[in-house]
Amino acid sequence: MRIAVTGSIANDHLMTFPGRFSDQLVADQLHTVSLSFLVDTLDIRRGGVGANIAFGMGQLGANPILVGAAGEDFEEYRAWLERHGVDTESVHISELKHTARFVCTTDEAHNQIGSFYTGAMSEARQIELQTVADRVGGLDLVCISADDPEAMTRHTEECRKRGIPFAADFSQQIARMEGEDIRTLMEGATYLFSNEYEKELIEAKTGWSDKEILAKVGTRVVTLGAKGVRIEREGKETIEVGVPKEEAKADPTGVGDAFRAGFLSGLAWGVSLERAAQVGCMLATLVIETVGTQEYELRRAHFLERFTKRYGEDAAAEVTAHLRD
Repeated sequence: MRIAVTGSIANDHLMTFPGRFSDQLVADQLHTVSLSFLVDTLDIRRGGVGANIAFGMGQLGANPILVGAAGEDFEEYRAWLERHGVDTESVHISELKHTARFVCTTDEAHNQIGSFYTGAMSEARQIELQTVADRVGGLDLVCISADDPEAMTRHTEECRKRGIPFAADFSQQIARMEGEDIRTLMEGATYLFSNEYEKELIEAKTGWSDKEILAKVGTRVVTLGAKGVRIEREGKETIEVGVPKEEAKADPTGVGDAFRAGFLSGLAWGVSLERAAQVGCMLATLVIETVGTQEYELRRAHFLERFTKRYGEDAAAEVTAHLRD
């Protein structure tokens, strides 16, 4: 099963200031702020929703096709993704802009000052999915995750026009979307991903009830944080899957992306929706135990040991054959 993941590709530059921003601010001079903070640390991490999902699928051996836009500074990131099983040949490289970048400084009180540069991400709207499909011999599913809004619209409309099944995954972009945008990007989706808060936001903005949404999408997948995930389909029994026990809680960033990576990998393998959700929950657990969205290590024996402990031997037997060493 050939799955393409469209979405943002970005680098995060994270710095730590050993003081408090508030101590540097003068109340009656806030209209002319000019400050420079001497930071102690700089952490550069690979990120972006599309890249995070594709990385997780690559770790699981699902051979994802990443579709997005980056700058000429992408080559090192490209090499990293390809080493971890991601097809990056359909990433558009901008001749004018750098890869999207988030630059953030955090003080000792956990206050943050950050900026997000969209950069090359805005050129994702230039990508035609048919070109991707022709290159790889067809697409069985396209996961349309958070990206340049016009790119998300173009990819959705092209999937509907060409009859390519697609998964709608708004994530961070849902906050800026209006109801009409959400309705356009969601209707006819084979899968709809959201967390519990986003689920309520989707219903509030579209004016559609849960029942009405289920009539417009094939399968609704709602992540519930520590409670796991709920999968709903019209006229079918609801599937609920719990999460494995965490060994630590280091950083929640990228957990949702990891779940999607595991779930989509399960679909690529042809296992049941319940089993796919279990794989997603196991991968998400590995991410929450690690600082960084792509810094975790998937060791086959360790993954299966913990998967078996949480979901049982029969479940583990179904996924064992698909996990690469």
